[in-house]
Amino acid sequence: MIKLYEKGVFLSENNELLTEEHCSGHIEKDHAKKGTIAWSILSAHNTSGDMNKLKIKFDSLASHDITFVGIIQTAKASGMERFPLPYVLTNCHNALCAVGGTINGDDHLFGLSAAQRYGGIFVPPHIAVIHQYMREMMAGGGKMILGSDSHTRYGALGTMAVGEGGGELVKQLLNDTWDVDYPDVVAVYLTGKPAPGVGPQDVALAIIGAVFKNGYVKNKVMEFVGPGIKSLSTDFRNSVDVMTTETTCLSSVWQTDDETRSWLALHGREQDYRPLNPQPMAYYDGCIYVDLSAIKPMIALPFHPSNVYEIDTLNENLTDILRGIEIESARIAQGKASLSLLDKVENGRLKVQQGIIAGCSGGNYENVIAAASALRGQSCGSDTFSLAVYPSSQPVFMDLAKKGVVADLMGAGAIIRTAFCGPCFGAGDTPVNNGLSIRHTTRNFPNREGSKPGNGQMSAVALMDARSIAATAVNGGFLTPATDLDCWDEIPAYAFDPAPYKSRVYQGFVKGATQQALIYGPNIKDWPELGALTDNILLKVASKILDEVTTTDELIPSGETSSYRSNPLGLAEFTLSRRDPGYVGRSKATAELEKQRRAGGVNSALSPIFDRIRQIAGQEDVVPLETGIGSMIYAVKPGDGSAREQAASCQRVIGGLANITEEYATKRYRSNVINWGMLPLQMIGKPSFEVGDYIYIPGIRRALDACSREITAYVLYENGSVSEISLYMESLTAEEREIIKAGSLINANKARLM
Repeated sequence: MIKLYEKGVFLSENNELLTEEHCSGHIEKDHAKKGTIAWSILSAHNTSGDMNKLKIKFDSLASHDITFVGIIQTAKASGMERFPLPYVLTNCHNALCAVGGTINGDDHLFGLSAAQRYGGIFVPPHIAVIHQYMREMMAGGGKMILGSDSHTRYGALGTMAVGEGGGELVKQLLNDTWDVDYPDVVAVYLTGKPAPGVGPQDVALAIIGAVFKNGYVKNKVMEFVGPGIKSLSTDFRNSVDVMTTETTCLSSVWQTDDETRSWLALHGREQDYRPLNPQPMAYYDGCIYVDLSAIKPMIALPFHPSNVYEIDTLNENLTDILRGIEIESARIAQGKASLSLLDKVENGRLKVQQGIIAGCSGGNYENVIAAASALRGQSCGSDTFSLAVYPSSQPVFMDLAKKGVVADLMGAGAIIRTAFCGPCFGAGDTPVNNGLSIRHTTRNFPNREGSKPGNGQMSAVALMDARSIAATAVNGGFLTPATDLDCWDEIPAYAFDPAPYKSRVYQGFVKGATQQALIYGPNIKDWPELGALTDNILLKVASKILDEVTTTDELIPSGETSSYRSNPLGLAEFTLSRRDPGYVGRSKATAELEKQRRAGGVNSALSPIFDRIRQIAGQEDVVPLETGIGSMIYAVKPGDGSAREQAASCQRVIGGLANITEEYATKRYRSNVINWGMLPLQMIGKPSFEVGDYIYIPGIRRALDACSREITAYVLYENGSVSEISLYMESLTAEEREIIKAGSLINANKARLM
């Protein structure tokens, strides 16, 4: 089904794979690397003159309502006067306006006023989810788009799209660049054709399961090539492509063809089509060989999209597999809640409580049409199982209504909702306690469906394709692969009508900036003042997390908590609340020590600490004036998941100065740490320090100025002993070093304007 190549490959003129050994000595590999689609797009957007050190300017930007307020506030504080490129502001996350009184609606009104003031594009609530709008109206061949959402992926339309934290969008708004080393490019070679009932989520989950844990494509570009592409519709490709985020790749791009041209033409944008193909004998740094005809209906069990099984395999081994999930859920819940799955097995079959088809991965036209073909004339039943379907945009919803598909779904008992991302991040259709929901959405991290373990609640999500979700619905909630049904007819052609967009979307980039004042609700607060990095730093260990991976959902929860993202200090109260509830109090106590230090005083508890520091050779003359105090988080591999900058900013605004890790799960999280003025430290091996210990790092500013990789630090244990440890930082650009020294991207931008 899927094969990973250990070494690089060449792609011949006839679309055939040739191993590196086969071509050894015949082709110059470095030259052949320039034959990829990725090279052609990156080189066209690079402004550095050096393809090893890219400085990229994007064609457009995209943000939704739980990220754009902070980005615009940062850019405004940094001197921005108008949006210099098209910037799309969608309102698809807190669209229900159901939490916190007026705060969600206030964010939306702020976004509209910002689009009017700075010349942006504003998509009101319920009109479209962010990525469907970008596909329909913005993406095209050879383009690059940057979004403040991790699932910013439009590769199937020939666009290299990247999801990053807000700081990287701010740089584009200030006419700066996205700086990154030239990435490895991995071929995803598709062959064959999916069997009836096998959908895009099945293909995506199979790939994720093969590459996530081994890091095969981490921070690399996935370039989809091969004869199998022609067997896939654009909707199918889009639904696979958006899930590449869950592999931890940097970006994605696909070969384009007449199918791509037709899809763009349907949306009134044939001029945005570009034929994109690798050059003959293009070289790839790796290859994922995917036989589409061998892929079966898949399921990603809790608590990660890579926890993948064939549905048939799960059904044949329910007891063993589900018991393993229960053990993992107990570890996650830490005694606060419990999840039972074996009690959902009836007569040898797993019965789920809920089905959801939604968002940028599941709510596309063809997925909904396919689900309806299974449900037409059938019933979801009147027991515990329920089904909800969220078309990804109003144009999609409108065509489904015109074709009678909405009536078919409603007749079967499905609930049809508007374009909304809630089920993907815990802001809508939260299952019952101890419930299992099957979803064609993007993620199934712990508690991301909305349950609150601190309140004794725990439910879970398994990811599946819309077709198998519909098959399960037809069978009353008993888990069923779509291939068990024989109902997968030809899908009628989609008819796109832009009327909803023409009626409701504010096209401010065309109209230009105005004198409109920004409209602030009472929850929208400015970023607090952050201090510059001192010569030395004293870090207090505020949290130590030894999990294999720490997600951004654990660092700062999603769901209703996201409503407070416009209030930096208010949101920070929820940092690590589900994983380490004591963290915020410990970090704020450390921040109070720093406040006293900056005022010229040293807390009596710190005097003995500085006495111990002065006993370290070479540190005899150290003084608090030159030694900033802050908190620190240790995690083995933090940052998998969302692009949300708040995973880092929430640490920073309550006193965070550093992360120490074995590795960073994604580039985007490390960039967020840097843009918020924290040190992205790493270490080899398990740490000896514990929560409450201090770590003293002398000469940290000098180390940044000298571009030092190795950092010497000292652990001051609570028992009075001291030990030297070795830390390091992977390469930093000159700009990143200046940001850290300044204390944040905002500070660095202000200094540049002075």
